[in-house]
Amino acid sequence: MSAPEFNFDEEIDRREVPALKPHRLVLGADGTDLFPAGVADMDFRAPPPVLDALQDRLQHGIFGYETVPDRLVPALTGWFAGRHGWQIDPGHVLRAPNVLNSLAIAASLFTGPGDGIIVQPPVFFDFFDIIAENGRRVVGNPLILTAGHYEMDFAGLEALAAEPLTRMLYLCNPHNPVGRVWRRDELERLADICRRNGVLVVADEIHADITFPGYPYTPFATLSQADALNSVTCISPAKSFNIAACCSSFTVIADDDRRKAFQAENSRLTVNKNNAFASVAMQAAYGEGGPWLDAALSYVQGNLALVRDRLARSPVRLIEPEGTFLLWLDFRALGLGPEELTAFLRGRAKWAVTRGPAFGEQGIGFARLNIACTRSRLTTALDRLERAVSRR
Repeated sequence: MSAPEFNFDEEIDRREVPALKPHRLVLGADGTDLFPAGVADMDFRAPPPVLDALQDRLQHGIFGYETVPDRLVPALTGWFAGRHGWQIDPGHVLRAPNVLNSLAIAASLFTGPGDGIIVQPPVFFDFFDIIAENGRRVVGNPLILTAGHYEMDFAGLEALAAEPLTRMLYLCNPHNPVGRVWRRDELERLADICRRNGVLVVADEIHADITFPGYPYTPFATLSQADALNSVTCISPAKSFNIAACCSSFTVIADDDRRKAFQAENSRLTVNKNNAFASVAMQAAYGEGGPWLDAALSYVQGNLALVRDRLARSPVRLIEPEGTFLLWLDFRALGLGPEELTAFLRGRAKWAVTRGPAFGEQGIGFARLNIACTRSRLTTALDRLERAVSRR
């Protein structure tokens, strides 16, 4: 299937279904005219093979209890082997409703009440909620921003990992929201620190497939056998193929004891049931979705180039991303406090983006912009921002 068959310029009214991105729960009752660019999904139709598979399954007409399709896990392992060189043992793969569910179960199983879980802010906001709701402590190891580029604070990580009650680290790889695709050498330094200090790495790798040329994704579990055994990896096709509302996720656990414990907890919580539509959607995505994903990534890179060009002469700075369709924008030059910045973006630019402080205090003065939308809509949004900034 060739790229011209994918129309990413098609305007689709997402308000025809209860989509979260344009919903009043996100935009507020007064936000119907805002540019909805906060929630991390795409405004593109799912890949044609996925739509065809769903239609075929619908035509069967019977939706009773089902097992996991025989071809689903081979489709997943084949995808990661061919795309990323990760040879996943099928016996290490467990199903889960979603990545957040796996993060929460890992925290409850492999840490105790009051134990510390390291996060690297600014980072995905649900990390903080999961840790708090499970009665664990957030241990912050903030990223370091130097000349528009984020790096890990390894010295700080070494000190935090050495604390007796620090048991786990949530790794965001690639990193949401700053767009870093962690290099192998960076992951190896982190892995070494965690292994030596008995800190389990739980890797959220949901953005694995969304990287730009020159920035290959390195699965944490491929660093070494020791690192595979000291990790839990959470993956899903939700972001890659824009099927978050009709897919589930997978948890890859090489350590036998941890995997058995995880499987038992899945059973105890009865979260191991199968959804017919999720199964066929994921199988089709991993089996036949590659050409669509390549075309979508190319389109997103075009949107990135547009943002880069439009902000080149603006006080608003782009933190250059290496992956994801989420941009981290630096508004600090405008001199606005957190509430003032939100009011400016909503009231003047008509933007509904994710507020920077949601990702930790290191996000004050920043905001996250989703560019997986039509170019015309993004152009209009950038026009609005430019006019709003010029009026200040």
